Amino acid sequence: MGQQNVFLVGMMAAGKTTIGRHLAALLDYQFVDSDQEVERRCGADISWIFDMEGEDGFRDREQKVLEELTARCRVVLATGGGAVLREDNRVNLHSRGTVVYLRASVKQIVERTRRDRARPLLQGGGDLGSRVTALVDARDPLYRATAHVVCHTKGRPSKILAEEIFAGLPAGASDRERALSPI
Repeated sequence: MGQQNVFLVGMMAAGKTTIGRHLAALLDYQFVDSDQEVERRCGADISWIFDMEGEDGFRDREQKVLEELTARCRVVLATGGGAVLREDNRVNLHSRGTVVYLRASVKQIVERTRRDRARPLLQGGGDLGSRVTALVDARDPLYRATAHVVCHTKGRPSKILAEEIFAGLPAGASDRERALSPI
């Protein structure tokens, strides 16, 4: 593979961390989860950062971490679901590695997050499915604009998806969408 980095983007619970770990092992690259790195550097979990600094404060921290992590070589990086909200992040991700958009269905995301109380953007009143749908609708165009490759997860095993991504990554970054699994 000619590209030195692989960056995974997509909604929360799309499998970025799990698939990223498998992919890093296949590539013999370092694996980093940007949300975990923000938490490690801050000494607090993301929910606490959101409570104390708001989403803007968290996004500032996230942007600094992504600036550094995307400059590394031979890394598989699992980004937070909202990493693409800032243009600087999108530019750095797209220009510094092969970006794979892990596209999960709303149903799949709802099933995986139904009992999760650690995701600040899913807390509050109303229907979880409606909140997830609104986030997907807002972010999908940004994921697509940032990605070189789109992988439809379809709830398939993470190890299989990592192997497909590994086998299907282009020799260098390209600006075409490529579904690695049937739509």
